[in-house]
Amino acid sequence: MRSALTRLQRISAERTLLYQLGVSGIALPAVALASGERGIHDATPLVVGALAYQVVIVAFASYAAWFWLVTRYPASRLAAFTFLTPVFGVLFGGLILAEPIGPGLVIALGLIACGIYLVNRPARVSSIDLSIDT
Repeated sequence: MRSALTRLQRISAERTLLYQLGVSGIALPAVALASGERGIHDATPLVVGALAYQVVIVAFASYAAWFWLVTRYPASRLAAFTFLTPVFGVLFGGLILAEPIGPGLVIALGLIACGIYLVNRPARVSSIDLSIDT
């Protein structure tokens, strides 16, 4: 019987990420040029820092961690943790940018946390009466 697995499931997380970033690194600048984008035209330290953050943290480190996790844990269980993205966004917005975090937002974040718990909690084993009455 042939396995339903693809070759990509046997490739390391780093190689999968390299393929994706490599294709994007070649294709996206070509698309930008074809669509008339000017590119980086005012390379201030803030712009360079923001680009470096996107490349190193967002496009490399976070996806490498994600692919590593997917090779070790079921994707269905990991998917619920993607809902933590807005939680961290709100928390860091409050901490770093001094954004206001009101009671409604705290309740919403709590509901997200409850949803993640409900999805990932251990399954209950129900007791089934298997006795045979004769």
